[in-house]
Amino acid sequence: IAHRAQAFGMTIAYTARSAKADLPHRYLPSAAALAEESDFLVVITPGGAATRHLINAEVLAALGRSSPAGGILVNVARGSVVDEAALIDALERGVIAGAGLDVFESEPQVPERLRALPQVVLTPHVGSATQGTRQAMADLAFTNLQLHLNSQPVRTPVPECR
Repeated sequence: IAHRAQAFGMTIAYTARSAKADLPHRYLPSAAALAEESDFLVVITPGGAATRHLINAEVLAALGRSSPAGGILVNVARGSVVDEAALIDALERGVIAGAGLDVFESEPQVPERLRALPQVVLTPHVGSATQGTRQAMADLAFTNLQLHLNSQPVRTPVPECR
């Protein structure tokens, strides 16, 4: 995503549990700090208890301050990561300029208030629904299973499952 955004001349920054030495982009310590400096906040984090409502009213207010027209939230992570009630409120009050969402807090139900907003683009979560990507996902799962059953480190460990 960062590589594609750079092609449009965007400045890239990120937040995570910790800074990544191998990334050339600027690290910010929190989602609010990142939103404060972003015109577009793209959410690509795992779901779960640690990230539930990571994008809340505070983060959305910070995103709204980032540009004169307000920022844009793009969530391609998990629906639970965004406080949907806070998002709807921020959109209705013009705190942020818009949102692009392909995941929702209570899938498959999408709130009518969210669907009614003209500054929101809603799509089904199908970004990985290509034959090649699905085959690669299946191959990786099989490889990880083989490695695990042979008492070897898996290629893509899930930090929360250690």
